[in-house]
Amino acid sequence: MPDSAPKAPRHALPIETFDNRIGGDALFRAIGHPLARPQALALVAALEQAGRVAVYDPFGAFATLSALYDFSRVQIAGLYGRDHRHIGTQVGGRTVHSIKAIAAAKADTILVAAFDAELLVAQAASFLPANAAVKTLDLLRIPERLLTDPKRYLSTFNFVTNLVLFRDSDVRHTRMVTANYWYGYGARNVRAWLLLLDADGKEIANWEEALPDAVAGFTVDSRDVRKRFKLGDFDSQLFVHMVGIAGHDVLKYALDSFGPEELSCTHDANPWPADFYAGIPAPAPGERVRVWVQNCQPCPIPADGVRFAAMGSEAWAPIGAPIPAFGMREIDMGALLPGLAWPQQIEMDAGKYVVRPRYEVIRPGGKRHIAHANVERTDLAGDPDIAELPKHFGKGFILSAPILPQDTYTSVALPTPMARGQASLPLIARYYDADGAPAGGRFLGNLPRSHAHLVDLGEAKLKSGYGHVELSYDFRDGGIGDGWIHGLFRYARRNAPAHAAETSFGSHIFNTPLVFKNEPQSYIGRPPGLSTRLFLRLGSDGFESMCHLVYPASTPWHAQSDTHLELYDAAGTKLADAKLAIPCSGSRLWRPGEFFSGAELARAAGGGYVLIRDRTCRLFGYHGLVAADGRFCLDHMFGF
Repeated sequence: MPDSAPKAPRHALPIETFDNRIGGDALFRAIGHPLARPQALALVAALEQAGRVAVYDPFGAFATLSALYDFSRVQIAGLYGRDHRHIGTQVGGRTVHSIKAIAAAKADTILVAAFDAELLVAQAASFLPANAAVKTLDLLRIPERLLTDPKRYLSTFNFVTNLVLFRDSDVRHTRMVTANYWYGYGARNVRAWLLLLDADGKEIANWEEALPDAVAGFTVDSRDVRKRFKLGDFDSQLFVHMVGIAGHDVLKYALDSFGPEELSCTHDANPWPADFYAGIPAPAPGERVRVWVQNCQPCPIPADGVRFAAMGSEAWAPIGAPIPAFGMREIDMGALLPGLAWPQQIEMDAGKYVVRPRYEVIRPGGKRHIAHANVERTDLAGDPDIAELPKHFGKGFILSAPILPQDTYTSVALPTPMARGQASLPLIARYYDADGAPAGGRFLGNLPRSHAHLVDLGEAKLKSGYGHVELSYDFRDGGIGDGWIHGLFRYARRNAPAHAAETSFGSHIFNTPLVFKNEPQSYIGRPPGLSTRLFLRLGSDGFESMCHLVYPASTPWHAQSDTHLELYDAAGTKLADAKLAIPCSGSRLWRPGEFFSGAELARAAGGGYVLIRDRTCRLFGYHGLVAADGRFCLDHMFGF
């Protein structure tokens, strides 16, 4: 589509998903929880019959409430607040007035737009009309048995939720795998409440599962769910709500999709709905690329609420049909954006309706794989300080990715803009063999936002046969960096079966004792992040796990890593410990059978995992599965 096409206005949800004033990101999750939706709809219906309604909005929550539910038929008599920064602002076209003036609204009903509202009502009682009925958001509370912190409803620990693309049929299955890592932070009696929703957002089933008091594996298999509830084929969303957790308020998981023609693994959905996502490939000749648009909100997505465009273009194409609350649809990129072809890439205007989406690539012959897009930042600007990093931080920001064994696989990289303000990407690619020896590289130039510059990683001359690539900044042709280098990495078998996989991630500063703003990071502790704790789920159904660990270093660090591989069974019992040494700037591609005996792995089967620990350096990892027939998958790992 030409860049000169008319630019339609955005129809994004005007909600905050990161706002410390209202309890972090918990407000939109609390209001939009599937169990809160019936009560919210009932509240709105009651307010439509309640005469004049004045809204007391002490924390600014009404903007989110009215964005997620339709208040157009409620007779709003005025909007009132107590924070001086809020008073005088506009919310939905209405001016916020002081709570001291609420009596002038002559309201029949007062809506207090807050949870835990008893004290707030008491504090404002002298200003409220004497005969007005009072309603609060406590009418929307979910059952207390699902609350981790019942004393503070908007605690982020009460709404540790996530969505899973969950499908099953006679020929394809889905498996979500994680661990009770909250136990390590002191949590006990952790439970999961699970809700299976069909493509139209209607409930199929709900149930609870108790997790052992250990860092035990936790698996939800679509075949087990199908059998338990006597279901037919389903393409659905699985809503997971964790209860009783501590220390970590994000649910992370690995998601495997498998069948005769596919084998895929992807990272968790990232539970915050964002404005934009990027890193979606255009289809190659003969391919189909379909994006699964999963509505995570309690309101429908309008026909133009989610849009797609070629990267670098503002010619947005809307999905064209609404998607119900908590529903989902697959959108064919070739049909929506005809004329685009790999290695062009696609940007998604998600309007805060969806968490990180997954896309499916269907190749000639029916082979298919699933990967995920990434959040495209709207809050980043170029940082001139990054050009000065080599003085103290060597290579500075590094994005590392595997180069798989060159005799078996092809490996290519596509740098992907991942911030709305990125007009150019000044990059260099450096290659390293598994032992950390430099193996050449390529200056990529100051790439424009709309580029389709594919890097063939096969040009690396790797004595070890495999290794990794590092993308970093290089400003010799100008440009500016923002610390948010991203890339899409695609791998394919050279011989039959013609299976492929892809993954994408972003850059960090690695393994230096100096601190640049919030870098280097790790999953625990403050910068500099110089330790590793990664989760590798074990394969099942005849699939074998593989792991590619990379030891990137912005400046020279320890000559070798001191990496421990700890094998756990499904109950969280440690079975064995092995050691692995990776040279600085090197990598290791390995399988659990190289370090653990067949008897040990048999004891860990059915939900066991390997915990990768290193207290001397931060490693970056990729995990995957390999089938005997050559199918494989790959994605970046998560830690906790």
